[in-house]
Amino acid sequence: MTGLTRRGLLQGGGAVAFAGVSLAALKLPFFSVDGAEQDPATCRAKDLSETDKKLVISNWPAYIDPKKNKNGTFQVFQDRTGITVDYTDDVNDNSEFYAKVRNQLGACEPINRDMMMLTDWMAARMIGLGWIQPLDPKSIPNVLDNLIDPLRNRQWDPDLTYHAPWQSGLTGIAYNAAKTGEVKSFEELISRPDLKGRITLLSEMRDTMGFMLKVVGAEPQKFTDTEWENAVDRLRQAVSDGQVRAFTGNEYIQDLAAGNIVACEAWSGDVIQAQFDNPDIKFVAPEEGLSLWSDNMIVPNLATHQANAEKWMNYYYEPAVAAKLASWVNYICPVKGARQEMEKIDPSLVDNQLIFPDDETLSNTFDFMPLDDQQQVRYEGDWSDVTGG
Repeated sequence: MTGLTRRGLLQGGGAVAFAGVSLAALKLPFFSVDGAEQDPATCRAKDLSETDKKLVISNWPAYIDPKKNKNGTFQVFQDRTGITVDYTDDVNDNSEFYAKVRNQLGACEPINRDMMMLTDWMAARMIGLGWIQPLDPKSIPNVLDNLIDPLRNRQWDPDLTYHAPWQSGLTGIAYNAAKTGEVKSFEELISRPDLKGRITLLSEMRDTMGFMLKVVGAEPQKFTDTEWENAVDRLRQAVSDGQVRAFTGNEYIQDLAAGNIVACEAWSGDVIQAQFDNPDIKFVAPEEGLSLWSDNMIVPNLATHQANAEKWMNYYYEPAVAAKLASWVNYICPVKGARQEMEKIDPSLVDNQLIFPDDETLSNTFDFMPLDDQQQVRYEGDWSDVTGG
């Protein structure tokens, strides 16, 4: 696994400081979807899986074990099923990918993919627009049986009708123990005097604002406009006080290791990788809780190999396969039984709380409320006002 992580590629352009181009100006046009709703029951293609042993997948970079390894999960799937997989790592950003496919999906036209992996909020959006095909529950028994409990009952697809998590992660706090003492809460991160100007927050709105809602006593899973405004005002105060150095993608890890910052909001997968080189990098579950997110396997309308996609899903929910994948990508494994299988692969990872968090850790996690179009536009605008200067 390289140092360039899946989540890091979300922000390939670098840090979002308090000046420059507005995020809203870049992203909001992607969410103009008037007239783009579809009915997946009528916008569907004939499934050719039985006679055409192919599968076309779009995923994030660096998010699977080496495909050329004959004993790796990818090659074993092809050998076992006879399905040839055209696997492309062309998902670099949720909004960017949305812009790439929205015209076709909104017009019930094919995007020449059978499956794609998108983060919760974007998967929820596409499902809400009717762009995603329902899965055949008889074809994915491993998913239905083996998905870990904390990833069930998502507001936007509670019965796993449309999605199956590929990998998951936690958003929390990281700090450099050689430079500062432990940072125990998000409130502390954005207010402690000795951290002033020496912290970063994440430039993904839902990550940071989920914690800001917690700070003002609201619940990210269900909040009001007034609670949102209170959270934005609290973030604005932290920025104006000079507490926040920048809003960043995963380049915070390099700054944290170098001592340019001493603490930050962080993604669990990044921290695991950083700890291989620098054991002073620590991950903390804030007192407010942890944000739990997933990147999800979904099948777009007009996919022509859905049954083959479901075989892929079912295969990756075999505990031994899931463990092999987790040993490489270092994110949270969403599959029950994979921890026991990891004993045979890499015992050093079995007790890693950032890959196999215990029940106590997972019981203190939260996700972010699905937003409608009006909320999306308004909240992204508020977010850009604070982060964009």
